[in-house]
Amino acid sequence: MSRALITGITGQDGYYLSKLLLEKGYEIHGTIRRSSSINTSRIDPLISEYSKSGQLKLHYSDLLDSASLASIINIIKPEEVYNLAAQSHVSVSFKNPVYTTQTGTLGALSILETIRHSKKDIKFYQASSSEMYGGGSQEKLNEESKFDPKSPYAASKVFAHNLNQIYRDSYDMFCVNGILFNHESPMRGETFVTRKISRAVGRISLGLQTKLTLGNLDSHRDWGFAGDYVKGMWLMMQHNRPDDWVLATGETYTVKNFLEKAFNCVGLEWNDYVETSEKYLRPNEVDYLLGDPSKAKKDLRWKNETSFEQLVKIMVESDIKLAEQEKVLLSKGLLVPTWEHPKG
Repeated sequence: MSRALITGITGQDGYYLSKLLLEKGYEIHGTIRRSSSINTSRIDPLISEYSKSGQLKLHYSDLLDSASLASIINIIKPEEVYNLAAQSHVSVSFKNPVYTTQTGTLGALSILETIRHSKKDIKFYQASSSEMYGGGSQEKLNEESKFDPKSPYAASKVFAHNLNQIYRDSYDMFCVNGILFNHESPMRGETFVTRKISRAVGRISLGLQTKLTLGNLDSHRDWGFAGDYVKGMWLMMQHNRPDDWVLATGETYTVKNFLEKAFNCVGLEWNDYVETSEKYLRPNEVDYLLGDPSKAKKDLRWKNETSFEQLVKIMVESDIKLAEQEKVLLSKGLLVPTWEHPKG
């Protein structure tokens, strides 16, 4: 049985990757931060199904605690380590740049150092990001395109990406960088624009919400489905040599396009409900991102399997179900709305 360690297992990608590897028969170990409110809601179904058999085990650790990371790796001796943990919200990285930068850089360094000194061959996956490119040109971006980070989050990802290459070249380690363009799902955090939209559409369709306020509606993004992208992560780790790969759909859409598709799912016009505010603009906007996944298609036989329209539909339908549950709780006085809720 193969054994893998996943940092950031409670996040969107952590859920989909864990699910994939568990179904392939892996023994999965995941790290969670010790805090007063531990949120494992995304992976609770996996915990229920796999923890009793010992196939899924969680460990307290933190990317800023190099000793705990080293201890876990040395004890469980995984064949594969996937570093998915990060403070990944770009806007938040401007408000909390120190923590964002520390977790994005020191975590990867601590894991690489532990693997380097390990007596076991361990493959390492570093989660890079399309934000590293900066979005300054309207061209398809590949593994050779120039990085021009526009946020503390993106800058920390460039550091970890380059460091991973250095360790690969210097110590002959199996280190791969997955440069993933935006990938979404019903498991996406509700502060991310796509999920803000799908949550609002669900609530608005049921009369629970009156409006949605967003920032830049003209930003272009290459949006795919997270469940497809974790397959690419795994394929990178199975390749016969370590390298860097872009995962993307090769298509770009604006936030307006996403709004239109999402509201069309419930027969509504988006501009009747959406407002914009400078409050939600980044200090340094990334205007245009479009990925070129040609290398991943050629080397890994990977491809995006979910269309843009299918992705939006999946997210909206899931959030309609959540809104239906909220409506029941509101009617019983068991829920206080934290969104723009109609009075009376």
